[in-house]
Amino acid sequence: MATLTHRDVLRNLQDAGHTLPEMQSAIAAYTPALRVGALAFTSGQLPLIDGRLPVAGKVGYGAGLVDPATATDLAARCALNALAALAVAVGDLGCVSRVVKVTGFVASDPDFSEQSTVVDGASTLLHQAFGDAGVHTRSAVGVAVLPKDSPVEVELVVELHPA
Repeated sequence: MATLTHRDVLRNLQDAGHTLPEMQSAIAAYTPALRVGALAFTSGQLPLIDGRLPVAGKVGYGAGLVDPATATDLAARCALNALAALAVAVGDLGCVSRVVKVTGFVASDPDFSEQSTVVDGASTLLHQAFGDAGVHTRSAVGVAVLPKDSPVEVELVVELHPA
């Protein structure tokens, strides 16, 4: 795998129609991302835009529910927010050697079972950003409710280049 610079990752995101946002502030008593040796971990990231949730509720089909296509876009936003937190914690995204693990949580209507399709939004974005180094292991979990009634939440584990 080729080593990417921070500028390469930003260009890859831009080519895919995304812009790295400013890091979102923590909404409780935790840090958004933390480096531990050769790994960095993000806390669960919500799809906040300028500190606000663009849509709230459970994912599913039917009136009053967040449709899966919207939730998939929100999962991509969660991944962008996670990358912004990583950039602050590790200095820049050129430090990322590979994405190791993605965990996605989907606040799901009881009849909804396509959590993996929703979390594909995050996985696709990470592949767009890092190419082969963005291919990762993953869990997609349906839950009853998430903070702030968010439809999705995503956390990352990445391996870093040696310092």
